[in-house]
Amino acid sequence: MLMISMPMMSYAQNTWENNTVKEEVDVNPNQKYLDGAIPLVDGKVVFTKTFEAPNKTAFQIYNIIGKYFQDITKEENQINSRIVIADTTTYELGASYEEWMQFKSNIISLDRTRFYYTLKAVCQNGKVSVEMAHIRYLYDEFRKPQHLKAEEWITDKEALNKKKTKLIPITGKFRRKTIDRKDEIFKNLENLLK
Repeated sequence: MLMISMPMMSYAQNTWENNTVKEEVDVNPNQKYLDGAIPLVDGKVVFTKTFEAPNKTAFQIYNIIGKYFQDITKEENQINSRIVIADTTTYELGASYEEWMQFKSNIISLDRTRFYYTLKAVCQNGKVSVEMAHIRYLYDEFRKPQHLKAEEWITDKEALNKKKTKLIPITGKFRRKTIDRKDEIFKNLENLLK
């Protein structure tokens, strides 16, 4: 008869493991979308970030950012997007985007909105400041068009419950997708500048 000995687990180990599991369960998957996730600058929704680009000149950074801004205009979800500023004397770039933001798609329904925003980049030796602003939406355009500004739709006041612990279903989906898109763009920029 084959006997396998199992190590004895102490009460302390078992308690610690149960607490670890509990902590993982208690983490709110929506935390990054909650209180303070939408920054307001002079009453406008504006996401800004400065990216470090060690050992790169302003001109090199300008070329990297310019190519990425142009690449976005060619993505599948783009409708009418273009570069609007490309200044090689100040190393500034600006782009205006109109793209589909999709919430749900299945055989019965398609829930999406036109998503408008601008990206602006100011390049310097070793770094670049990027801004995502002028955010707005055109929702339900074929039945009952709604022109929505980010300031009136995805702020803490509009998209969170009173305790600021949950997203409100309709406005919350816009907030979540906007933050996800901003995160995607900023992460891509960070990777390109390494």
